[in-house]
Amino acid sequence: MERNESLLIAASYFWSDTLNAFVLGHGPTSPTLADVLMLTGLDISTPDNSHLFDTRPSSKVESRSIGGWSGYIQKYRRTGPVNPNEQTTFLNMWLDKFVFCGRSAGRTSVYLSAAERLADGGRFPLGRYLLGSVYHLLHHVARKLLLGQPISNLGGPWWFINMWLSLHMHKRLEFDLFAQRFPRDIAEDNELHEEESATRPPLNFGEAAIVLPGTGGNEDQVSQFFLTLYEGLTREHRAWMPYENPDTRFPLIFHPFNYALNKDRDVMIAIITPRAIPVNFFGSGKASNLTYEFYNPSALARQLVSANCRSHFATPM
Repeated sequence: MERNESLLIAASYFWSDTLNAFVLGHGPTSPTLADVLMLTGLDISTPDNSHLFDTRPSSKVESRSIGGWSGYIQKYRRTGPVNPNEQTTFLNMWLDKFVFCGRSAGRTSVYLSAAERLADGGRFPLGRYLLGSVYHLLHHVARKLLLGQPISNLGGPWWFINMWLSLHMHKRLEFDLFAQRFPRDIAEDNELHEEESATRPPLNFGEAAIVLPGTGGNEDQVSQFFLTLYEGLTREHRAWMPYENPDTRFPLIFHPFNYALNKDRDVMIAIITPRAIPVNFFGSGKASNLTYEFYNPSALARQLVSANCRSHFATPM
């Protein structure tokens, strides 16, 4: 993924810890559980009875004297059928390195309890935890910008913020979500006909957003993005709910503007219900401090389903 550094920095100046939202010129907006669902497909609605923050894993992984993640892979790589222990060690790396992007550049066992639960087929609302980590990262970035401090390696899922901002700004940046191309999965012995393409379009919003072009972090670009966000996007450039596009070619996991088409009531309830989301919940020994971030969908009424549905019956302003 190309990092849109300038946009990330400029947007962080508008982050409100009170609302957990970007307060922009055209109104407050923020990543929501709807965005987590549409961009990643992670679980957001399962009741959270996991108690991962106080659960000791039964598995053990070597986290010292094996080098970085490459050493971790070499130590636990096996051939043949995958057993539960191998699946756990892989999921531990996936959660740490690729999902939550831990501060440590090397291997840890912080996410081992969650990895065990996933490997055993257990369910918990991983998507909610991702959103809580997003809010927590933005809190730390905004605080450092306010104090004029350099933004070091804070750890956290910057990739999701990058995807969400690019999607929110795609009309202003003139990104065509449907123009991206990906290599097709073609068998080695299969010969393509002349009219067949070796590439395919994206299959969902997450796949489309993850390959949008990035920018460097130079001051001119940051200033331009800052001015755009301060003045607010024009009406034709706003994308309160990018998934509403009538020309979308992606399957919708949920339908933002049609309750009748939504089969999963629990998903809709999860999206519009305020809640406290645990952060630092996996625990990493004495260094872990469990805290919470507040999910406040009522502050984002224009962005979410309920307000847009009501707007069909309201007098246009």
